Amino acid sequence: MMKDSDYDKHLHIKTESRKLYDRSDLHYYPYEPTPYSALDELVRRFEVKDGDRIVDFGCGKGRILFYIHHFFKVQVAGVEKNERLYRNAEENLESYKKRHRVKEGDVRLYNCLAEDYPVNSNDNHFYFFNPFSIEIFRTIIWNILQSYEKAPRDIEVLLYYPSEAYIDFLENQTPFKLKKEIVLKGLYETDVQERFLIYRLEF
Repeated sequence: MMKDSDYDKHLHIKTESRKLYDRSDLHYYPYEPTPYSALDELVRRFEVKDGDRIVDFGCGKGRILFYIHHFFKVQVAGVEKNERLYRNAEENLESYKKRHRVKEGDVRLYNCLAEDYPVNSNDNHFYFFNPFSIEIFRTIIWNILQSYEKAPRDIEVLLYYPSEAYIDFLENQTPFKLKKEIVLKGLYETDVQERFLIYRLEF
C-alpha cells in the first residue's frame, strides 16, 4: 500500500498537513484531508462515469480533486473558503498540470463559502468530509435540490466519516436514500465512523 507521501509525489502535489483550525468561524471545521487509503477503497466500490462532475466541499489543498481526475479523467470542482488553503490548491493545480494532462475546465477551484457555491447543472456527485456545521450542510443540500429542479439528473451525496446530524437530515428531511455503505476494513473495527455513505436522490 502506498503512503500518502508517495501518492502526493505521484500526483506531483503537496496535500499532507496537520489539522488547520480557523477559530474565527465555529461553523467551519478544521482542514483534514481524506486518507488516500480511504480513497482507494472508495473508488474500488464507487462507480465514476464519463460525464460525471464531482464537487468536493471543503476541498482544502485539493487531494480528492487530483486523485479523482488522475484515475478517472472526469471533471472535478473544489470549494474552499480558507484563502490560504485555496492558494495551496491553486499551486497544486499548477504543479499537477506539469505532469498530467488537464483539459480546460476539468479541474475548477472556487474560493467562496460553501453555501454560496453556485451549483452547476453538470454537478452530480457531492463529497463531504464533515467540513462544516449541519446548518451549512442543510443550505447546500437545498441548493442542490433547487439545481435539480432546474436540471433533473442523477445525483449522489457522498459522506466520509459521516456525522449523525448529516445522516439524520438526509434520511428524514430530504428525498435522498441510502444507496451504499463502504466500510474501511482495519479501521471500522475500532471506529465505526470509518466508512463512506452514499446517498442517491430519489423522488
